[in-house]
Amino acid sequence: MKAKSPNAIDVYVGGRLRLRRKVLGLSQGSLADALGITFQQVQKYEKGMNRIGASRLQRIAEILKVPVGFFFENNASASPDVEPPRETDDVTLFMTSKEGVALSRAFLAIEDPNVRQKLLALTRSLGSANPVENHRDSSSQIEPERG
Repeated sequence: MKAKSPNAIDVYVGGRLRLRRKVLGLSQGSLADALGITFQQVQKYEKGMNRIGASRLQRIAEILKVPVGFFFENNASASPDVEPPRETDDVTLFMTSKEGVALSRAFLAIEDPNVRQKLLALTRSLGSANPVENHRDSSSQIEPERG
């Protein structure tokens, strides 16, 4: 018997759950404890293998301090047959990596808006010297953190 593949919307919601959890610096275990479930269940939610019920999604939103709508933001389509833009996948992949979380935290810690703008300009200039399309094909692509 062939294993059923996860629904695209469940995968998207799970990815948003993982993104927010990592931004807050929560482990899967600490979120699981707050929900009264196992960390394996949180893993299944994040991968889209298990669907999150409405009441549980509401509780997760409270714990992660976001509105329920956060889990559906930027979803290209409600149809599971439509692929989200590749650009969104790349951003999510980066933001859920150790480097993405660390860079985001460090950037947010910079209080001077002029310094932020200069850092952003520097980053853009470095990025234009090495286009993203070429980087995607390299073997050094950032992989999402496990756990």
